[in-house]
Amino acid sequence: MTGPVKETEAMIAGMAPVLDDVLYHFCVGPDALISQAIASFREEEGLSLILSDTVAAQHDLQSDLPMRRITLTVNSALDGVGLTAAVATALAQSGIACNMVAGVHHDHAFVPAGDAQRALAVLKALATTA
Repeated sequence: MTGPVKETEAMIAGMAPVLDDVLYHFCVGPDALISQAIASFREEEGLSLILSDTVAAQHDLQSDLPMRRITLTVNSALDGVGLTAAVATALAQSGIACNMVAGVHHDHAFVPAGDAQRALAVLKALATTA
């Protein structure tokens, strides 16, 4: 794996978005489910979890808005500037809601399941313009 990409245009051009087949739910749940979540964040109102549809269903935590994850496969630098803004702007201009989650190596855009294919096409087009 190459080192993190920091330059804005290089991050956008290299994002190579990939759509995950799994449905996900953003929900509030117990600490016991942290190990089954792909991400979590403790908020004042409770523990926010991103759970697969399977796990959410097992615990009756399915939301009204199932999401799909698009992973931006570029190894983006944590201090890189502009990738999240470019992705969110492109999706917003297409009327697609987006919740961004960053890991150490990649950024992930969670979009409503019904908009996932269209969102993927928008992001692939964005990458070709950078």
